[in-house]
Amino acid sequence: MDFFDIFNGDADGICALHQLRLDAPRPDARLISGVKRDITLLKQVTEVSGATITVLDISLDRNRDSLEKILDNGNMVFYADHHYAGTIPDSNRLTAHIDPDPLTCTSLIVNALLHEKYALWAVVGAFGDNLDEPARHLASRLNVDRDATALLKETGILLNYNGYGASLPDLFFSPTELYREVKGFTNPLDFAAESTALQTLRTGYREDMEKAMSFKPVHEDSSGRIFELPAASWARRVAGVYSNTLARQQPAKAHALLTANSDGSMRISVRAPLQNRTGADTLCRSFPSGGGRAAAAGINELPATQLDAFIQAFSRRFAG
Repeated sequence: MDFFDIFNGDADGICALHQLRLDAPRPDARLISGVKRDITLLKQVTEVSGATITVLDISLDRNRDSLEKILDNGNMVFYADHHYAGTIPDSNRLTAHIDPDPLTCTSLIVNALLHEKYALWAVVGAFGDNLDEPARHLASRLNVDRDATALLKETGILLNYNGYGASLPDLFFSPTELYREVKGFTNPLDFAAESTALQTLRTGYREDMEKAMSFKPVHEDSSGRIFELPAASWARRVAGVYSNTLARQQPAKAHALLTANSDGSMRISVRAPLQNRTGADTLCRSFPSGGGRAAAAGINELPATQLDAFIQAFSRRFAG
């Protein structure tokens, strides 16, 4: 039987898969991932039959047609995720653990399924997804001290930082390469102390964030702030962690980050107010190529002619 592990290329996807494979190793599984916005990954296995396929941190709604073909081909699918899913296919070949609660993530879902056997990696994944409160709560229950918790947070942020870009050349490491680096460590504190890959990400993160923090909002009102970064690899890399930082600065406001694509369209990251983590997904899904989850969502290719409409919709959605 063939095995496939398909996962989002951010911290949550990597940490969710790492927990599962620490518990049940599959050294012969084929790894499929991509940049964080490359979410229609299931189309790569629609011709496969008789395989066991694990899918982590990827929107079912955006992969529905591919998933139905995969199930029709007689594959067994394990699916864990926290994005909007819509109607889940009714099939005895599908095991789905999907929870769109804005205060959970795929790493936390897997952590619960494994009865917290590798919970420190769930802490890393939650921090990477900007879920500081659930991450700190879990770390506290595990009696992790303050310095170690800070190191787990940094690790999550750096793994997440590596997942953003328009294409793989924007990244320091491909997600599959970074997962293989993580795979060698049972304890994330050892990974943080010993990984040369993480040191590379530390340096890149510091340099990219220094550039990003010099920018001012291009639009601001009572509902939120909108920033724009240039069409450069460093800006595409830092988009996710920069958006999370902006959200932490003013938790009562929503935030959006714009970067131009090579075809003139706009790539947009949206963060709902941290004090009310809802609405980002519905806003983004109202535009072509938009999707995500309630607290954090995005639009891959917004036509430049729709930018004003997006700004107006952003203000309406998060007013009050």
